[in-house]
Amino acid sequence: MPYELRNWCSMIPFMAILSCTQSLSKSSTLLSFSDFETSSSLAEHIMFILERPTTALNTALGHGPFSHMFEMFIHKGNPEWRHEKASQDMFDHLVEKNNLIGDMEHHGLVPKEDLLFIKELIDPKVEEIAKWPHHGRPKKKAFLYEVVSNTRNKIDVDKWEYFARDCHQLGMQNNFDCHRLIKFARVCKVGGMMQICYRDKEVFNLYNMFYTRFSLHKRAYQHKVSNSIEWMIGDAFLEADKHIQIEGKDGKMFTLSTAIDDMVAYTKLTDAIFDHILTSSCVELQEARKILERIMQRKLYECLGEFSSEESEDDMKNLWNAHVGERNPDDYVVELVKYNYGMGKEDPIKHVRFYKKKTPHVATPIDKAEVSLLLPERFEEKKFRIYTKRTNDEDVEADRRIFGTFGPAHPVQAGGSNHGTGSEASDPRLE
Repeated sequence: MPYELRNWCSMIPFMAILSCTQSLSKSSTLLSFSDFETSSSLAEHIMFILERPTTALNTALGHGPFSHMFEMFIHKGNPEWRHEKASQDMFDHLVEKNNLIGDMEHHGLVPKEDLLFIKELIDPKVEEIAKWPHHGRPKKKAFLYEVVSNTRNKIDVDKWEYFARDCHQLGMQNNFDCHRLIKFARVCKVGGMMQICYRDKEVFNLYNMFYTRFSLHKRAYQHKVSNSIEWMIGDAFLEADKHIQIEGKDGKMFTLSTAIDDMVAYTKLTDAIFDHILTSSCVELQEARKILERIMQRKLYECLGEFSSEESEDDMKNLWNAHVGERNPDDYVVELVKYNYGMGKEDPIKHVRFYKKKTPHVATPIDKAEVSLLLPERFEEKKFRIYTKRTNDEDVEADRRIFGTFGPAHPVQAGGSNHGTGSEASDPRLE
């Protein structure tokens, strides 16, 4: 199926949810919260989205080949680029290319409002605002912007969808129960803004949700082998960048890194670019091809070790480069990995409001101490990893010895003991 047609098909459920949301956001007064306790409640509308995961996936239309890896590749030359903005541009392109205005009107949508609403849902503005920044829906419908991509507290169906999918594929237990949480979701007025709030007894369920996110990043998304392969593909893309030409609008040609500026070219940039480089006989792609061949032969960049440090990423790179002396610093990767609950060092539950059984219209925060004394005190940990790109056994062994004498990786603790080197990070629940 052509790439653009696949994306068009993925947008059909999104159009359906808009029709469903339209009835909720335009007919409900929102001043009477009882609307969300009936069978046609907020829970029912959220379930409609959750059972059609492609609705949440529309937020990822702007991802390039290999998802977040491509974003890292682009950031090396364009650190301001964000895939959410590309998702909005891609959405506009697909609507125009597939003539979807008529289909939207057929489903009862108002393109002038709803096209804007869709793009705002993909990348909502942050909620700390003096003036309402959205135009697709008025301020009294603010809660709608918390369903797909929630900037307030990171509780959204986008997470729930990938939790279910990735935990299943990885054979991991997903302890978070989104169906139960949805049943206890309701809209309350908090500080002049309509927010999705939850029953107080669901707070531990939400901590499980954020711990699931932490676990997925720790055990899968930022696993050292996964990241090693991402670094290698990124290096291959850098080598191939100027030697691959992709035709865009009006016949204009673009490279791997500039295709993001033209949606016609960007739709052609898929994961197939890996095989294109790997099987190419083009001399200009030889260096990129060698890197990808190493991946296929599992001759990966080797992680020399992992350690904790409060140094900045730039300072750590400078320390390592000084430590390796005359060796080529390009033969190494210094990586900073962060594991958290989705809001950096903050506890995201601080940004959630809860109602009680006897006062369902009043939503207030819950102190962590009221939930459990065994919850984490810290919500983010940082780890540095050092990878070597060298392949010769003697060179790799020499790099291991160099890492063994790298001071920041082996800080001396009180009593003369060393902080664990290359060990797995401690469970933040136990910190």
